[in-house]
Amino acid sequence: QVQLVESGGGLVQAGGSLRLSCAASRSFFSFNHMGWYRQAPGKQRELVAAISSGGSTNYGDSMKGRFTISRDGAQNTVHLQMNSLKPEDTAVYYCNGVFARVDYWGPGTQVTVSS
Repeated sequence: QVQLVESGGGLVQAGGSLRLSCAASRSFFSFNHMGWYRQAPGKQRELVAAISSGGSTNYGDSMKGRFTISRDGAQNTVHLQMNSLKPEDTAVYYCNGVFARVDYWGPGTQVTVSS
């Protein structure tokens, strides 16, 4: 059984920063990759950032240069550092992990950026 639990969401003013964390019930290195997606009201879920078990990273276009994904293998945790936040970053952020070719999702954490 794979469980992912997000933390760190909240309300922040535009230009501010937040750090999201995702705790996994299995070793990070057992996943093909882990990452973050987000979904705003009325919009499709989109990739925010992903990191492979080998450490390579991938970012959504609007997040490049502002967001950084990292991992803590000892804690089985993936972090998302979000800087220079904009109101359009407001969404529910979901942790994702691919294990044995199956997608697993956390319940999500709300991020709200006020203007």
